[in-house]
Amino acid sequence: MGDILEPTPDLLEIVQRAHEAAAELAMLKGAQRSTALQAMAKALQQQQDRILEANTLDLETSREMAVPDLMLDWLRLTPERLQMVTQILQQLANSPDPLQRLLNVHEPVTSGQTYGRLTPLGVIALVFESFPDLGAIAAGMCIRTGNSLVLRGGTEASQTNQVIAEILQGALEDAKLPKGALELVPPDSGDSIKELITQDDCIDLVLPYGRTSLVQQIIQQANVPVLKTAIGNCYLYWSPSGSVDMTRWMILESHRSEPDPVNAIEKVLIHNRQDVTTLQMLWRNLQDKGFHLRGDEKLVADFPELTLVEPEDWSTPYLSRTVAFRVVDSSEQAIAWMNRYSSGHADALVTESYTESQQFATHLNSATLFINASPRFCRHPKQGTPIALGMSNQKGHHRGFITLSSLMTTKHIVQGHEAL
Repeated sequence: MGDILEPTPDLLEIVQRAHEAAAELAMLKGAQRSTALQAMAKALQQQQDRILEANTLDLETSREMAVPDLMLDWLRLTPERLQMVTQILQQLANSPDPLQRLLNVHEPVTSGQTYGRLTPLGVIALVFESFPDLGAIAAGMCIRTGNSLVLRGGTEASQTNQVIAEILQGALEDAKLPKGALELVPPDSGDSIKELITQDDCIDLVLPYGRTSLVQQIIQQANVPVLKTAIGNCYLYWSPSGSVDMTRWMILESHRSEPDPVNAIEKVLIHNRQDVTTLQMLWRNLQDKGFHLRGDEKLVADFPELTLVEPEDWSTPYLSRTVAFRVVDSSEQAIAWMNRYSSGHADALVTESYTESQQFATHLNSATLFINASPRFCRHPKQGTPIALGMSNQKGHHRGFITLSSLMTTKHIVQGHEAL
């Protein structure tokens, strides 16, 4: 991991404030946190123009700095994206207090009863690229679960992140929440990422969000628990029994997640018994929708309109409207290939075979498997379904959708009987 940097006085003050605020937040009633969430949503709504103005400045600066187009798309805010954030905050405010949930637990005690109570983790640090709206969503999820939040965004979104943080901090102050409930680390303050993610005395969990290079940097440098996130490089296996209409729909639907293609199907494994005419029909349809198509050596030899896949592509996300195809001889071969090369957070299967679906459900190592179902990721789902910050492919603290439960832990209570 290397030498741990001594934190600058400013950073140390930030994490200590967040640490102290976390203890107070955990004691607040659910109604107080709901009131704060409503105030946050209202403040963002009222100051939308200020946020969009800062975002325009960030976009202009980023273009001059030759920031990649992908990150510009992630950075660009619209009134619709901001409206989605306010809707999420309002939905969180109106949801039941998660800290009031009691869980059944099974402990080997000879007398009395046991149960579990959900409790906050403490201080969450979100280290992210672009996505200025993600900081506001994370703030809402942390307030709902009684955690404090430290944000460390990228230089490309510095002005937008600063304005959003100031607006939310003002709303939290008006709602009488403790100072330090939401903190922002400036991106130009030295090696602030490494300093932040090595403060294990104050930080309880780090959430990295962005390109694979950022996530790997956090994993390698942190001495604080990390909840990995993943974007793209999701696989689909098209079984001989699966329909081309379902396959086309799942690919197209998965790419509708905006601005980040979290669960976008970028690699498709096709059984060697698939009909040539059917394949060409699928490819023409995808190309008409603006997709760039690639294939393995066998496919490119038979279909020269496809571009040859580079070997490293199979394990690397494109994060664009690009899909690569590969021929396999069996479902077993497909599972083995996906387990080796997929990002492992969300993979898909098109089949009409119950046996095949159970085979994938049992042996595929992905956190989430979509069988004849849309893998599209949405942070603001329909009412009644969980709000998710992202997807995790790790097998530790949490796996799959990063929801409110990902930001809490369980306290086990053993209640003894009064002695007779």
